[in-house]
Amino acid sequence: MAKKKESKEEIANEEKVLDNYEEKQEEKEIEEEDKTPKDKKKLEKEAEAESFDASLEAKKKKLLERAKKILSEEGVKSEELKEQVKGEKRTDMLVPLEEYINSGIYIGTKVVTPDMRPFVYRRRADGLAIFNTDLIDEKIKEGIKFLSKFNAKDIVLVCKRQAGWRAAQKFSELTGIKVFAKKYPAGILTNSSLPEFFENELTIVSDSWVDKNALNDTLKVHKKILMICDTNNFSYGANQIIIGNNKSSKSLGIIFYLLARGFCEAHNLETLNQIPNIEWWIGEQGSSEEEARKKARSGARFGV
Repeated sequence: MAKKKESKEEIANEEKVLDNYEEKQEEKEIEEEDKTPKDKKKLEKEAEAESFDASLEAKKKKLLERAKKILSEEGVKSEELKEQVKGEKRTDMLVPLEEYINSGIYIGTKVVTPDMRPFVYRRRADGLAIFNTDLIDEKIKEGIKFLSKFNAKDIVLVCKRQAGWRAAQKFSELTGIKVFAKKYPAGILTNSSLPEFFENELTIVSDSWVDKNALNDTLKVHKKILMICDTNNFSYGANQIIIGNNKSSKSLGIIFYLLARGFCEAHNLETLNQIPNIEWWIGEQGSSEEEARKKARSGARFGV
């Protein structure tokens, strides 16, 4: 009887274990069922994202193909478009941009005064400041307009720097404007007792540092001043300025060429047809870059 009782208890325990196992299995199945929809939604989102990316790539590819087709049909390349834009920008310049570049007119000094800072575009690796060529052109135009208001007999050009002597003399021959190159006679504009006294209305100053005596004399007699300013110049006393490299024969050459041409046109002078081509004015030996390197070495701090 005892053995039979133990057998019943064992059977009851086994049934209980089985019931527990079945309950756990059911719970596990329920959990698995709950997880499936979530995983499915996640997969759907990933698939949707992949499909969206693929759609974008397809659209991008289609647009690129269309752009290539349009360009091939019109026969226009991107580089040509750039050149067209540049060409439109240069059309109203006094000379082509290349001539300004060849003359080195845009190359300033290592020193930039507060007066010249608004006209500086950037600095080169060697420290030299670079003028904005568009502003150079605009200032020369303004200089020509200002210069043309005066008669040749009332103007004097002062250029003590040797680099500008050749071009200054030619400028004088073409315009009839009196030029003081090499040396400016002190007091010639202020002392009426001097035999060479000259009463003018306008003085063209090539460099305010080098030609300071002429500048000071002009200020004393309260006459007008047209000043060529490099980055190291102050424009004090000037009624009109022209910006550019005033230490290079090429740069001064192109400035005097444009002033001579503009003055002769404004006054209908016969010498207009006798003006040498631009190559003569900027055709001195040595390149603008060689002059720039020399300028960088010297520093050109005070017009030297």
